[in-house]
Amino acid sequence: MSEDGALPRADDDRGEKLTQAGAVVPEKNAAAETVAAVEGASEASGAQAAVPTVTQAVASTPAVAGAAAVTSLSATPVEEQPAAPTLALEYKHRLATRWMHWINFPLLGLMIYSGLLIYWADSQHEGANSHQVYRVGLGNWTWFRLFPNWFYTKLHLQFQLASGMGYHFFFMWFFAINGLLYVLYTLFSGEWRYLAPNRHSFREAIEVTLYDLGLSKVHPPRRKFNGGQQIAYTGVVLMGVGSLLTGIAIYKPTQFHLITTLLGGYEMARWLHFWLTMGYVAFFVLHVAQVARVGWNNFRSMIIGYEVVDVPASVPEVSASKVLLNKVPHGQDASV
Repeated sequence: MSEDGALPRADDDRGEKLTQAGAVVPEKNAAAETVAAVEGASEASGAQAAVPTVTQAVASTPAVAGAAAVTSLSATPVEEQPAAPTLALEYKHRLATRWMHWINFPLLGLMIYSGLLIYWADSQHEGANSHQVYRVGLGNWTWFRLFPNWFYTKLHLQFQLASGMGYHFFFMWFFAINGLLYVLYTLFSGEWRYLAPNRHSFREAIEVTLYDLGLSKVHPPRRKFNGGQQIAYTGVVLMGVGSLLTGIAIYKPTQFHLITTLLGGYEMARWLHFWLTMGYVAFFVLHVAQVARVGWNNFRSMIIGYEVVDVPASVPEVSASKVLLNKVPHGQDASV
């Protein structure tokens, strides 16, 4: 009861509670009063005119306008950032290919070294022999002869003819067996499909050469062997066959006289054998330069068999030859 003995009005209590609740409730009451007023007006003017009026009135209230603004902000599209590509391990070279590659590397080096020991005995004096094995020139004009005396002196290759022949005739069998196994494996495993040149290889080899020389910006197609590699690697295999045949003709010219005759005689067999060796040296220099240019990733694939590649995030599936680095089983090294 109040001091004058009158009972307190319920409206006063409700007013106090509204005051304590803050400004949100009055805004809602104002919106309700506005709607009620408009509804009263709609009864006089007709239901069709009242509908847009009610909508406009409610939307103009602060509470409803704020909610609409929040809804508008949440519906604004956000630009998505492109997902980063996934790294994967792609299986490139089989175990047998890698083994025969690394076995052939020192064998070829030993064959070239021992061959130089043999050539020294026949090329140390210019014009001392009638054959033209080491001569480079045109007609009667001689540009130079291989090899100059300073070459043998610097590498300490003089006076070792017997050692050179012993090394050469011993390691040639391992070189021949390893090459034969590689050819057989390539044929029976189906690897020849990637290695053998096709009708597009020569055009692609020109494109690869122009790209490597910086004369073209067209990147060669990415696959196991491009056109240039197909021609080069197939050529090396054929050179190996030529070296084996010419070597037999030189090693046993009487026993294998038929091969010697087909090659044009003993002197021609020697000439072919020598320049095939020079072809090996040129290939080796270019091969090492290309590997160094491409980088560690390509070199590593010839050691462990796998190459790290980028898989676009848009690709839903990965082929069976690829293993995602983020899915390598626990305990295996994925930082190759």
